[in-house]
Parts: sequence; C-alpha cells; structure tokens
Amino acid sequence: MELDKSLVSGSMAMLVLKLLEDGDKYGYQMIEELRRRSDDTFHLRAGTLYPLLHGLEEKGLVTAYEGEAAAGKPRRYYRLTKQGRGALQEKETAWNAYAQAVGRVLEGGACLA
Repeated sequence: MELDKSLVSGSMAMLVLKLLEDGDKYGYQMIEELRRRSDDTFHLRAGTLYPLLHGLEEKGLVTAYEGEAAAGKPRRYYRLTKQGRGALQEKETAWNAYAQAVGRVLEGGACLA
C-alpha cells in the first residue's frame, strides 16, 4: 500500500530534525537513514530534502558546513541547533498527541459526555 503524500508532507521537517538528533549528516545519508528507519516506507528525494533543509536553516533549526568525504570531494553536512532541538521536542509532543487522538477515534474510543 502506498502512503498518502498529504500525511507525510506535514511531518517531514520533524523526521529530518529527528535524523539529525543523534549527529551530523549529509543529504544522501539522511535519505538512506530515513528509508532504513522507516522499513523502506519513506522515499525522500533530493529535490524535496534540500529545499526543506534550506528552510530549516533559514529558521535557525539547523546549520550547515562543508566536510570531507571519503572520495575527497567535500560534502555539505547539517547539524541540529539548540533551537532545532527545542523545535523537535515541540513537534514530537504535538505529533504524539495527534497520533493518540487519531488512534482513539479509529479504535472507537469512549466519548466524554
């Protein structure tokens, strides 16, 4: 079953921030890590990732720097900022509340009268 893209688009910034939580990464590394962690559910394209990263950088949630690659060609690495960590925590809290509410509705949870 293919995932509804409208469900994914609103959460992609949170997912990218989460990928950077445990260390700096370059673009392709994030794409592969997201695919791996999601059991091959998320297939982020470079054309989607880089504009998202630039937007996060403009908001001060990530910073970028040039780093060396194994083949010698420099790579652009991204790092989560302190502000980005705070935003990630807020997004995770909001997402968890949303997911729990959706779960209750789907399970036919009790109505409060």
